[in-house]
Amino acid sequence: MGLQILHWHLAVRTFLNVHLPNRWIGRAGQKDQVFCKWPPRSPDLSVCVFFLWGYVKDRVYVPPLPANVDELQERITAAVKSVPPDMLQRVWSELDYRIDVCRVTRGGGHIEYV
Repeated sequence: MGLQILHWHLAVRTFLNVHLPNRWIGRAGQKDQVFCKWPPRSPDLSVCVFFLWGYVKDRVYVPPLPANVDELQERITAAVKSVPPDMLQRVWSELDYRIDVCRVTRGGGHIEYV
C-alpha cells in the first residue's frame, strides 16, 4: 500500500476513533467516529485541501503510529515545518492553474489530483 492512501487505512482510522473520537476529519467508513466526513472528490481550491493535508498525513501516519495525542501533535508540527520553500512556490503555481480552470470552465471543470 502506498503512502498516498495510508491515512485511509483501517489501522489509522481505528487509532483516530479510539484516541480522537468525533474530532477528526477524513475519509471514513460508516462505523467511524468522525467529526466531518471528507467528500471523495471535493472540488476545493484551498491550498490546505489539495496539498497540505495530504503532505502532512503522509508524514504523520507512518508506522509505528503515534502512541498518544502529544506525539501526534509533535509529528504534525514537524511535518508542517518540513515543507520546503520551493515546494510552496510550486503549490501556489498549482493554485493559479486550478483557479484558471475554474474561470475558463465557469466553475464546471474537473481538476485532476496529482
